[in-house]
Amino acid sequence: MLPKLNRRRAIFVLTKIDEILAWEKQMEAERDTRFVELGRYLCEVRAGQYWRVENVKSFDEFLARRFPESRRKAYYLMSIHEHLPPQARKELKEVGWTKGLELAKIARRDRQGFDCAIWLHKAREMPTEQFKHEVEKELTGVDSEPTEIIYFKFYKSQIPVIEQAIETAGLMLGTDKSRGYCLEMICADFLAGVNLEADNSSVLLYSVLRLFKFLPSEERKAFLDQANEETS
Repeated sequence: MLPKLNRRRAIFVLTKIDEILAWEKQMEAERDTRFVELGRYLCEVRAGQYWRVENVKSFDEFLARRFPESRRKAYYLMSIHEHLPPQARKELKEVGWTKGLELAKIARRDRQGFDCAIWLHKAREMPTEQFKHEVEKELTGVDSEPTEIIYFKFYKSQIPVIEQAIETAGLMLGTDKSRGYCLEMICADFLAGVNLEADNSSVLLYSVLRLFKFLPSEERKAFLDQANEETS
C-alpha cells in the first residue's frame, strides 16, 4: 500500500533539497571566482619574490607550505594568467578558473593568433563539461569519447607514489595528454606484463593495442616495421 502523503512535510523537505542544491551551486561559483584571484596573486608572489618575507629559500618551498599535498593546482591556476592575453584575464572572474584553464590551452597553442572574443563567448555560453569537450575537439581535431568521472579514496601516504607515476607517464606521453590517459597507460602496461606471464593472449593483445595508441606517429611506424620483421 502507498504511504499516506504528508503534503506539508513533503513540500518542506523538497524545498530544503532545492535550497541545499542552490547553496552548493553558489559555493562552486564563488570558489571558481576566488581561485581566479588566487592564481593572479600567486603570479605576483613569484614575480615580486614575496615569498622571502616568510624566510623560505624558494617559491617552490613557499608553494609546498600552502599546497602540501600537491603543487599542481597552484601551477594550473598560474598558467591561466601566464598564457591568456589581457582582455581574457579581465573576464576570467566571469568564466571561472576551470574554463580559464581550458582557454589557456588554446591560447598557448595559438599565441598571437588566439581568437579571444570567440573563445570567451563560448566559455560564457557553454556549460563547463561541454566547453571542455569543445576545447579538446579543437586541440585534437577529433570528437572525443564520452567521459565519466570516477572517484578514488587514497591514504595520504599513497599520494606521492601515485602522483609521481602519473607525472612520469605524462613525460612519456607528452604534456597534451590528460591525467586520465596517463593512468590508462600505467594500467595497460601493468596488464600487459601480468597477462604475458599468465599466457592470457586476448587481454595481452588489448593492453598492447591501448599502449600502441599512445605512441607518436614516428614511434608507431617503427613499432609496425619491427612487428612486420618479426612476423616475416
